[in-house]
Amino acid sequence: MYQQRYLITGGSGFIGTAFIKALLLDNHDVTVLTRNEVKTAQHFEAVTATVREDYQSKTKVHTISSLDNIKPEQSFDVVINLAGQDIADKRWNDEIKQQLIDSRIDITKALHEYLEDVLVKPDVFISGSALGYYGLRETDEQITEKGSSDESFSSQLCQQWEAEAKAIEALGIRTCYLRTGIVLGKNGGALAKMLPPFKMALGGPIGSGKQWMSWIHIDDIVSMIRFAIDNESIQGAINGTAPNPVINKQFSKTLGKALKRPALFTMPAFIVKLLFGQMGEELLLAGQRVVPDKLTQAGYKFIYPELADALENIV
Repeated sequence: MYQQRYLITGGSGFIGTAFIKALLLDNHDVTVLTRNEVKTAQHFEAVTATVREDYQSKTKVHTISSLDNIKPEQSFDVVINLAGQDIADKRWNDEIKQQLIDSRIDITKALHEYLEDVLVKPDVFISGSALGYYGLRETDEQITEKGSSDESFSSQLCQQWEAEAKAIEALGIRTCYLRTGIVLGKNGGALAKMLPPFKMALGGPIGSGKQWMSWIHIDDIVSMIRFAIDNESIQGAINGTAPNPVINKQFSKTLGKALKRPALFTMPAFIVKLLFGQMGEELLLAGQRVVPDKLTQAGYKFIYPELADALENIV
């Protein structure tokens, strides 16, 4: 297999770690841009040790704290931008909202400036985004990559992020905007926050429980990114979701069954609004029924198309 050269931001995050581990298994060359080289290097030393033990991989992850550290003669086949402060980490106020915007826009601008000057440009640029792009939905309509946006903060955030990445696409680089759903996997992601109450039989629907949850297994999001990289016909928006979204009530029931626990404790909408404010209204009480039309049409085969199978694998 041809050894590809990857430049990745946000590499030590939940998706980034899983994706890089998959690259190491195939002996690809990986460089991670990070604010904390020492911490990130230690993180990937552990990942690399696991890969080498299982697969005799000879590769390692290179870390840099600035794009200025890249040597002039060095080039990359693929650039992936997954950086960005966790949108659900803190209750939103004006300061947090600006941090969320800056953490996405600043790094994307820096990548544009870097790629504008390099002599050998990458074959493809994968730009992180999210289903928040489609805004707040109150209907059961299926949303494909052609879906519209709205004026909610989560939508505006994704719109600004993608708009900044279009400057990179304008350089003639094939660009994909990865609109990621709720990523499910072990030791991180959305389930890390859900599992404790469900394991104690205190989990259950949120609000009405009728809001849609467009989820995806971590193995599929990794495979989808690689599929998009390998297929030159794929560009533009990509919905990073499984083909079978479920409503919150069904998600809770399925997770409870996987854990062999009841899932009867509903969290009322007013409590969500009281505890989490606008963040809770947009991320917990609202939802979108999003389907991965573009990659499905391109022939991508899901590892976990059904929620029950995905949760059984994880928990």
